[in-house]
Amino acid sequence: MAGPLGIGKTTAIDTVSEIPTLHTDEVMTTAAAGTDQLAHQDLQAKTTTTVATDFGRLTLETAGIILYLFGTPGQIRFRPLWDDLAEGALGALVLVDTARLQDSFEVMSLIEQRGLPYTVAVNVFPHSLDVKPGTLRRKLDLAPHTPLVLCDARDRNSTLDALVALTTHLITLDGDPSS
Repeated sequence: MAGPLGIGKTTAIDTVSEIPTLHTDEVMTTAAAGTDQLAHQDLQAKTTTTVATDFGRLTLETAGIILYLFGTPGQIRFRPLWDDLAEGALGALVLVDTARLQDSFEVMSLIEQRGLPYTVAVNVFPHSLDVKPGTLRRKLDLAPHTPLVLCDARDRNSTLDALVALTTHLITLDGDPSS
């Protein structure tokens, strides 16, 4: 899972993992104040941040698929770790927030530069703006084939639906001779 700082990656992995999750969270310090963008209302109360990865596992039994879930750090200063996590990945679930779409552009660019297929999951927050899917697609400059779904990272079924959308997308691409 990928996305900017505080978008819900850790929460989503905790929500769906069938094993105890691994977290590499550290306390946020004033040293990060100059580099991390914490102005948004949901980030001002944030006290910890992922500095390497989150990890969980999910088995989709009916499809015979095991997903290894890696959550990337949300800050650009951890990009070398992101590069390592992206190596060998089949796809990515990119979490976005309608109130701060611009924060997702850098992550989406990194994924696209690697040619990694992805699905965009709009994480629902109390302050989320109600934006029509067509408008979101345009603002995010999504390719027509890139899936766009709603997701509440705190809700297991909602997060599962987003992961199933990604998995379905990857399977569809695998069967497409033009991909």
